[in-house]
Parts: sequence; structure tokens; C-alpha cells
Amino acid sequence: MKLKTLTSIAILTCLALVIFVVESHLPPLVIPGLKPGLSNVVTLVAISYLGRKEAFTILTLRILLASLLTGTFISFMFSLVGGYLAFLTMALLLNIFKENQLWVVSVFGAIVHNFGQLLVACVLVENVSVFYYAPILIITAIITGSFTGIAAQKSLDIIKKTK
Repeated sequence: MKLKTLTSIAILTCLALVIFVVESHLPPLVIPGLKPGLSNVVTLVAISYLGRKEAFTILTLRILLASLLTGTFISFMFSLVGGYLAFLTMALLLNIFKENQLWVVSVFGAIVHNFGQLLVACVLVENVSVFYYAPILIITAIITGSFTGIAAQKSLDIIKKTK
């Protein structure tokens, strides 16, 4: 791995971690635990700018480090399942959608992330009733996913102009 790529991974991991930690101190949105997922901006930029393998490394490091700093094993499971499902979805959708449609990719990633977290909750509480939260989670995923996707697109545009 080139030093430039390794340095980019380190910087983006730190950025994603700082965003995640700051966001963890914000009050929840509509329901407890619901956050805008701003660190996903870094994941989207990394997928588009560095590549899927590097973005996956950044995501994995961010989840591990964030769980060590702010969370528990349960929060680690929520982040891991949701994050990996969202990553896979976004990585696949970037083959279909153009780079200037990151907001669409981000919305789908947010929806799938929430679905992954509902799956973890369903396993933990051993009850499918957690899926009653799905409609509100889909609505908020559309809003937050659009916002993070637009932020990622604007960030990517700035990066490309400065390169």
C-alpha cells in the first residue's frame, strides 16, 4: 500500500471517528438512539475517492475505535451490522448510480443501515415487534441519508477541485 493511500486512510479514519464521537453526544432525533449518521459522509467520500477496499478499512477501523471509546459490545454489534450492510449496499449502488447521485446511494445506505440495526435488536430482544419502528426509521433515513449524501457530494467536489 502506498504511503499516500495509508495516510489518507488514517486521516479519514480519524475524521470519521471525531464526527462519530461528537454525534454520539448530540440529543437523539425522533426516537432514542437515532442519529443522523454524519460519519457516513466520510465513508461515501472514501468509496468514491479512494476505493471500496480502503473505504471498508476506514469503516471497520471507525467502528472498532468508536466502540472502544464510546460504546459497549451491544453498540458495537449495532454499528457493525448496520455499517457493513450499508457499506455493501452503497458499494453496489455506486455501480448503478453516477457519482453526482451520491445522495440517492446514501439514502439507500441509511435505510439498509437501519434495517440491519433492527435485525440486531430483533435478535437481542427475541421479538419481531421492533420492526414496528421501521416506518419512522425509513422516513428519517430518507431525510438523514439525503443530507449526508449531499454533504459527501459537496466534499468530493471540493477534494477533486483541490487535487
